[in-house]
Amino acid sequence: MKRKATDSSAASKSKHPKEAIPDYCDVEPRRDEREGIIWPAPEKAVDAAREFLRKCASAQQKTLIVPDKDADGLDAGVIIHRTLTALGLTPSLIDVHLVKKGTNIHDEEERASMQAKDPKFVIVVDQGSRSGPPVVDDQDAQSLIIDHHLSDEFPKDATVVSACHYPPVATSALLTYEICKPLHPDIASKCGYLCAMGTHGDLGTTLKWKPPFPDMAETFRLHSKKAINDAVSLINAPRRTATFDVVSAWDALLHAHSPKEILSNPRLLAARAEINAEVERHTHTPPKFSRDGKIAVLRIHSAAQVHPVIATRWAGHLQSKALEIVLVANAGYIPGMVNFSCRIARCARNRDPPVNIIASLKAVADRDTADLVRRMGESFARGHKEASGGIVPAAEFEELVALMGVGKKPDPGAGEAVKAKKNPSPQKNNLMNYFAKG
Repeated sequence: MKRKATDSSAASKSKHPKEAIPDYCDVEPRRDEREGIIWPAPEKAVDAAREFLRKCASAQQKTLIVPDKDADGLDAGVIIHRTLTALGLTPSLIDVHLVKKGTNIHDEEERASMQAKDPKFVIVVDQGSRSGPPVVDDQDAQSLIIDHHLSDEFPKDATVVSACHYPPVATSALLTYEICKPLHPDIASKCGYLCAMGTHGDLGTTLKWKPPFPDMAETFRLHSKKAINDAVSLINAPRRTATFDVVSAWDALLHAHSPKEILSNPRLLAARAEINAEVERHTHTPPKFSRDGKIAVLRIHSAAQVHPVIATRWAGHLQSKALEIVLVANAGYIPGMVNFSCRIARCARNRDPPVNIIASLKAVADRDTADLVRRMGESFARGHKEASGGIVPAAEFEELVALMGVGKKPDPGAGEAVKAKKNPSPQKNNLMNYFAKG
């Protein structure tokens, strides 16, 4: 018996075509009055950062590098360390300050700890920025801020170079690499893989390196993408553990000369195993939805920083016409506080206008008629438009959730066609997963 031929063209027409997600670098860059591309940051700011680093190296004085705890921040910090030593700064004059769990560089305790090291040059990388007093209370100390988090406010008297307004927004490691590369001929060969690690850590392992991003073909010829991506996973693991062992990741990066050397580090391997187990333990928490269906909220209780990873997983597989944001709240990370991470749902990445997590969170908070925004503090709705979150007191977080209408009877049409795969596949925490970083 002959099989009946199927009409493949008819079958294909009946299926809904997948909506194409643009590559990260496909966005239109900003241009100056001469139509030149402004990237990774304004030329004047980049030149000022380079001059700061030259001055720092030639001064031969105590220098403090203050990188963020993730792969992007730590890789950027090591790029700076290698650049300064290449320019002649004595390595023994360079120190690192890693902030404690649940704190930031603006906390008085952290400012005092940095001041106690008596630096004359302070280089802050990937920490997120806000207005405030000088980084340290020393009139003779000079500070440089290198960042890509959304902000127009910075510590007083700092030299600032920020990529946040210049798409495709460079990660801090990429911005640092572009600043440092012309300063010494060895930087490209010795720091290319660090740039790639930091960038993949925030933007994802499938990133296509298109202009204006630099050509990294030589870097990927010397170091496989698999080795680079596996190293990112290991570097990110210690800071997620309950012990917040960021120094292990920093030491591993500083003393390695290739991503392969990182892959056999026993402390990093143990940390990754610990985090994988903790993610698996909490990742099946069911979501509840805001009244308008735009925000899915999941609650966990863990001493480990697994909320960003779980947010990324759920953002990749929850689907509905209304859904925009997945929020994972962790009430166990810091006593009395709720740490939460937000990611744009995959089904909402091509919405017009684009989903802006920071604006959406602030809009919810603004429904309060009293002083909720003030009581939540400066750490509410920080980060990126595509990947945000915050650290707020537990009671204030409950008020925020109440304003969302989580668990309330949904608005008509708000909960239509909520779908989810049974087992969300593992994904790394990266900005590319959010709109194609916490």
